[in-house]
Order: sequence, then structure tokens, then C-alpha cells
Amino acid sequence: MRLVFFSLAFVLGLVSCSSTTKTVKQASISKLIKNIKIDEAEFGRYACEPSICIHPENTDIIVAGSVLNQVYTSLDGGQTWTMSNMESSSGVYGDPVIRADFKGNFYYAHLSNPNNKAWGDEAFLDRIVVQKSEDNGKTWNDGSFTPPNSPKDQDKEWLAVDPSDNTILMTWTEFDKYKSKEPEDRSRIMFTKSTDEGETWSEPFGISQVEGDCLDGDQTTEGAVPAAGINGEYFVSWSMDEKIYFDRSLDKGISWLSKDKIISNQPGGWDFEIPGISRCNGMPITEVDHSNGPHRGTIYVNWSDQRNGTDDTDIWISKSQDNGDSWTDPIRVNDDLAGKHQFFCWMDVDPSTGYIYIVFYDRRAYDDTQTDVYLAYSTDGAQSFTNIKISESPFVPAKQIFFGDYCDISAVNGVIRPIWTRADKWKLSVWTALIELK
Repeated sequence: MRLVFFSLAFVLGLVSCSSTTKTVKQASISKLIKNIKIDEAEFGRYACEPSICIHPENTDIIVAGSVLNQVYTSLDGGQTWTMSNMESSSGVYGDPVIRADFKGNFYYAHLSNPNNKAWGDEAFLDRIVVQKSEDNGKTWNDGSFTPPNSPKDQDKEWLAVDPSDNTILMTWTEFDKYKSKEPEDRSRIMFTKSTDEGETWSEPFGISQVEGDCLDGDQTTEGAVPAAGINGEYFVSWSMDEKIYFDRSLDKGISWLSKDKIISNQPGGWDFEIPGISRCNGMPITEVDHSNGPHRGTIYVNWSDQRNGTDDTDIWISKSQDNGDSWTDPIRVNDDLAGKHQFFCWMDVDPSTGYIYIVFYDRRAYDDTQTDVYLAYSTDGAQSFTNIKISESPFVPAKQIFFGDYCDISAVNGVIRPIWTRADKWKLSVWTALIELK
């Protein structure tokens, strides 16, 4: 999503990170969870919209990123981190997404700024760029990208990897003209894939039958997150007009549903107000259970909305066990009493167990804007969730500071590493927590 920084007077803006092998015998998370500060932004720099990924075969190796172009690497399971800046001849302009393929290569997807002029340049956001690291985030190539398509804007991308053949999937929103009020300017969900480890990409095309406006609100098609099925299917969900849409391909992305499925209403839409947050969204996340457990092949879609009122934002999940033909009614993930806000969720499914992990911000303990971070996890295919507070202390954000549009979480072989933004009024920082299933 386009990054809008309100406080300093200018605008800045693959495989679900998991793999297979080890079996976890008992589902138990200690409530004594250690928080690790990865980064703290100094004046004039931002650290938000973090993304994280654990190496598929070595859980000591973790790569993360944040706005605008930060890269973080850890070789000890997230206890200590090294920071560097991502650079590319195509420009690096936020919306970082970190994912790994099944060979252990890491990918960092981001928005573009090829002429380093940002808003004053027609080429700004003309492509999505994906940079690759073959040495666990130490060095990165200059990046590959979708064909430049200015003056259209390419925004809010996400990645996944098909475990059957290591194909990288990517979806995003294309704006005819960002923030245009003209009815002829529309937004749509785009798809491409790479079959050669990110060297080249297939010709992008739109997969959403219903187009939205370009105002970057609930009437805009946004939040597309892809996932691969257990037999090579491709699944995508996104939001628009108070609905969660779902699409699928059974032939490696060549053809898609002739009519996108609406799998749930999203009352209040994906674009809603949270006190103390500059803007908030409840866009959906799509994941598939690749374990050998009883819920193998289940598709999960997780989002947040205000169906219970503007003072009671909640986290929801729906699932399908028939490749998306039918879906359960939304299941409430947060287990507090009514009347408090839970928002900005992200989900991962550990393929060694099929257990679901969802990280989100939570205000159940307060009557003001103090905010905790919670983890909800399910060991029974989303029939029930256990909620635990994983932040060591609350923070109080300031609406004047851009907080970002998402957090992230990675789960591999019982090792869980969420990542989130902390906003202590004017100071932004990025954190993780050391969580393991025992």
C-alpha cells in the first residue's frame, strides 16, 4: 500500500515462510516470552511495515525487512540482528515482503522508484521489484521486475512459493492513477509468477473480475495475498466493498475462476478507523496447510473488520476444505469480551504441524490507546484458538506518525517469530519475540 507519512510533511511512502521436516509433539507455548528489539528509527527515518522469514531448513537463519529499505539478518534464531540498506537500480520504496523458496534463497519484494524522483516522476511505482539473496541475506542482486507499465501504479504486492516446483507467485494492486477521483480510473488485482528463482517473471495480467476505484479505500481492490495448494493450485484473496473475494487457478496460473467468489462479508470494509493509528486496514491473508496432519490441504483466510461496531474491531478466520468451493462462517480469533480493538493481523501455518499462528495488536486490557501485541494459535484446524500476550509492555501510538499497513509472522518446525512495529508516540521501532512450541 502507498506509504503516507503524516508527521514529517512528505509522503514516502514465498512459500509462506515455512517448510517441512520435524514433527512437534506437544502444543504448548510458554508465557515467558522474550522480546527482541530489531531496529529503532532515529529522527527522519522510519521503521514500520516489517516482514520476516525463517530459513526453511535452518531456523537459526532469519531475514526481515522494514520501510523504507531496511534489511535485517539473524544467524542465532532472532536473538541478535545485523541491519543494512537494500539498494537497487530500480529504486527501493517500501512495502517490503521477505519470503524464502524451498532451496533456501531469500527474496525481498518492494515498490520501485527507478529515477529516484518519487512523486515528481511518471516512472515512480511503474513496476514491482524482487531482489534475491543466495547467502542468507548478506548480499542481494540488483533485482528482477515485472514489465514497467507507467503511468499506471503498481502497489501492495505479496509473495508465496509453490512447494511442488519452487515457483514464486506474486499478486498486487494496479492503479490506473493512484488517488484519482475520475470514474474511468480503476484498480485491479494482478498476477505473475517466476519459474526460474526470480530471474524472470511471466507477463502480468488481471485476475479480478470486479475492478475498484483508485482512492485507496474500501472501494479499491487491495490486499491480495497468494498461496499455493498441496497439488499445485494457486489461491488468492483480497478485499473490496465490504467483501472478501477469493480466486483460484488449477492450471498453474493460466486460467482462473470465471467469477470471483465472495467468501465473506467484511462489515465496515477493509479501511477503518482505530484511535491513535494514522490509518488501519483489515485486508485478508491466505494460507494453506501443507502438513501431513488431519487438516492437510485446508485453505485459511484471516482478516479483521468492525462487524461488531466501530469500537470493537475483531480478528476473523474462515476455512475451506474443498479447494475454495465452500467456506465456513467467520470464526472469531480473539477471545476477549466485546468492546475492545484488535487489528493489523497476519497469519502463518507451520507445515510441520498444520498449526495456525496469528499475530495482532490488542487493546483488551485498556480503555485508552495503550496497545499490546498478541499471538493466537490453533492446533485443531481453526476450531478454537488460544490467545497469549507476547509483548512485554504496551505502547501508545500517535496518529500523526505513519504506523504502516501490516505486521508479519513466520513459523517453521515449531519455531515462531512474529514481527511488529512499536510506536512510542513519536518513535518507531521493530520487534520480534522468541517463541517456540514445546
